[in-house]
Amino acid sequence: MEKRITTSIETPIVVGLDIGTTKICVTVGRRSGINKIEVLGVGYAESSGVNRGMVANIQKTVSSITQAVEAASVQSNVNINIVHVGIAGQHIKSLQHRGILTRKDDTEINRKDIEQLVEDMYKLVLPPGEEIIHVLPQEFTIDNEPGIKDPIGMAGRRMEANFHIISGHVSAVKNIQKCVAKANLEAQELILEPLASSEAVLDEAEKDAGVVLVDIGGGTTDVAIFHEGIIRHTAVIPLGGNIVTEDIKQGCSVLRNQAELLKIRFGSALADENRDNEIISVPGLRGRDHKEISVKNLAYIIQARMEEIIEHVYYEIKSSGYERKLIGGIVITGGGAQLKHLVQLVEYVTGLDCRVGFPNEHLAKNEELPKKVFDELKSPLYATGIGLLIKGIEAAEYNSDSKEKPGKLDVVGISERGRSRFGFLDRIVKFISDDSNVNVDDKEYTK
Repeated sequence: MEKRITTSIETPIVVGLDIGTTKICVTVGRRSGINKIEVLGVGYAESSGVNRGMVANIQKTVSSITQAVEAASVQSNVNINIVHVGIAGQHIKSLQHRGILTRKDDTEINRKDIEQLVEDMYKLVLPPGEEIIHVLPQEFTIDNEPGIKDPIGMAGRRMEANFHIISGHVSAVKNIQKCVAKANLEAQELILEPLASSEAVLDEAEKDAGVVLVDIGGGTTDVAIFHEGIIRHTAVIPLGGNIVTEDIKQGCSVLRNQAELLKIRFGSALADENRDNEIISVPGLRGRDHKEISVKNLAYIIQARMEEIIEHVYYEIKSSGYERKLIGGIVITGGGAQLKHLVQLVEYVTGLDCRVGFPNEHLAKNEELPKKVFDELKSPLYATGIGLLIKGIEAAEYNSDSKEKPGKLDVVGISERGRSRFGFLDRIVKFISDDSNVNVDDKEYTK
């Protein structure tokens, strides 16, 4: 019988589960000897039960998760039981809050004091039906001395801190947890997807200079703004690549799968970059004549919708108050970032520098992983999946001093308290320490 891989404290193996609107992706990996992420296996399945980041059909979502997990388990040779789950959707909200802790004496501030401040944030009263997902510390004030990033070791009696708090609908969170449980998995933690993506495609210099991460998925576009190394603003826009496909379907009077193929193969975000005489021939329905579509007209349809999405992003940038502090400009990632000429359109609409974010700089070569799979992982499409691995590995390493559970452990686990709260504990540690494949038949689509 083939031997299955288990984890150890030295090299914990973690699993990321990205439940997207278009696809469900499971990534299995660990930290390599060169301090990068070694991906052991990937599995993905079409997501038919998720709408704009929220579960719309439990059974279909469970089936897709199971299919993706099985594929990743076979490829990685790892028994998958525990996963780090990404969460997004239009229900996600964020707010700023200030916490105060008065200590008994002015001895050195330690990690427990900071954890106490963060725990207090979870007691905030939110509108009915909402719960806190992440509490992210920004900066501290010790005895009226502001602007402190690392208060550990300092003497002080009164601690204050600004927090970025991310919340979501209780029902949306429970539906995700229910899907994971029905797939015979355990959700180690829920991670906001733009936070995961930022780990995969942004470096510390960009976060310090000021940068906007824009993750364009199938159903939503996620926004995260960083400045001075601290997250300042997050938002989820309920528009993504799927709505572009719907526009093409309606505007060109074609089937949905044809519209998706047209977008992927011939789509452009700038109509003026295409020639007038370029024509695409699309096969007709049940023996009907072929339909001819102008590439430039196709680009006009795409450009109109992408401009709307970018305008929403620009509104979030302006409302954050950091519009003039973003030296790093905008980094776009996700499946939608693969659209031709999108960088130029973003720069034109916002006036900010823009680049496409690839997760390849965090990946270590794995000789056992097929080259085709490894090359696919370098795509912006897998930014969230790689980011979930990074966050999960940081979580496992943070808890590596805890005792292993008795018996076989396939994917490293953490304590019950860490499981429910690790999203913010991981941020504290970091803060105070340092498409699916598309086959196109050339006979059907000619240019």
